Amino acid sequence: MKLLTGNDLFTGDVIWWAGEGWSRHIADAVDVGDKGDVLAATEEAARRVNVPYVIEAEATSEGPRPAHIKDRIRALGPTVRADLTLKPADPAAGSWVI
Repeated sequence: MKLLTGNDLFTGDVIWWAGEGWSRHIADAVDVGDKGDVLAATEEAARRVNVPYVIEAEATSEGPRPAHIKDRIRALGPTVRADLTLKPADPAAGSWVI
């Protein structure tokens, strides 16, 4: 499974390609397959995302899980304080379509 990630241009938040737009929640991420690099170039050229890149991930019962620890931290938030972890149920951390 391959996912597309980057940072939101306005907020700097980590975002994930959700098929029709970007989401702050990795649970919304979709497999981009071999279209990831083209999609990344298109989205970056449209100035909807900063430094997009494709990562390896695996599908789990809890949603996509990035293969590399760096991207798992980007997906879930800080590792030193559990109260700062990005929680999908948090209404302030909503998804959006650009």
